Amino acid sequence: MVNNKEVLDLLPLEIKDIVGKVNNIQLLQEIRIKINKPLILFVGEKEIVNSYLVSREDMSIIMKRISNYSIYSIEDEIKQGYVTLKGGHRVGICGNCVLEGNKIRTIKNVSSINIRICREVIGCSSKVIPYIISKGQILNTIIISPPKCGKTTLVRDIVRTISDGLDGTKSSGKKVCVIDERSEICSSYEGIPQLNVGIRTDVMDACPKSEGIMMAIRSMAPDVIACDEIGSIEDIKSIMIALSCGINMITTIHGFGIEDIYNRKLYENIVINNVFQRAVVLSVKRGVGTVEYIYDFISKEKMRGIK
Repeated sequence: MVNNKEVLDLLPLEIKDIVGKVNNIQLLQEIRIKINKPLILFVGEKEIVNSYLVSREDMSIIMKRISNYSIYSIEDEIKQGYVTLKGGHRVGICGNCVLEGNKIRTIKNVSSINIRICREVIGCSSKVIPYIISKGQILNTIIISPPKCGKTTLVRDIVRTISDGLDGTKSSGKKVCVIDERSEICSSYEGIPQLNVGIRTDVMDACPKSEGIMMAIRSMAPDVIACDEIGSIEDIKSIMIALSCGINMITTIHGFGIEDIYNRKLYENIVINNVFQRAVVLSVKRGVGTVEYIYDFISKEKMRGIK
């Protein structure tokens, strides 16, 4: 479990004291901080609205600590709308967007932030792994899930398992390259993954998926490429090229079921060409990371046996 100290040390004393006294702090997921609004915490699936009103001074203190008292040092991250902290935690940022042409140069006058607590769940893929590996070969797999259902946590643990080796001896793993466009899978800080993604895993951090996939093909000779949230025609084209090179893919999309693959025109080529062999569909019906079912694209049937 990732320590909360990296997050608590960012907070002004009064907010730190409130957060530190929360029951079940080990389940803390988000700290939402808005100027002139109540402090809001998400602990597990429970929302806690505190009576404390956040001040401009509170926000100023937090932003100075996030940037180590040099906002310019994190401008490249800020313009993406988030900053990744040591430990893998992420701070989403809202405020006035400063444009340069049609692109965001930076965000100033920060009015609200969302601190998302990063945690890895080692072993959470154990029930899924037997369905996405056949005779030692990785099956091209897509994880379908609504927000906050654990798809990134699952793909991270799949990567770790494939990279380290299924037998636990670290002698039978595959070379994996993670294209981590939003630094969510590996939670890299200064280029170094803060979470366990396996000994044979290389990471392209903060790299657009379509470009990163092509870079990995050309330079890293991976057995498997993993990425999160494919959502553009460029992503699809790059995935098709990777598969034509004999590289296997593990990826995710936002969705509620296999119907979202078949009904969206963006994924038409995936369906027609049988690009993926398995789909893992998640929900929160029995808690975050509930496996609703696993779908076989070849037989076009839901697989049985998942509990």
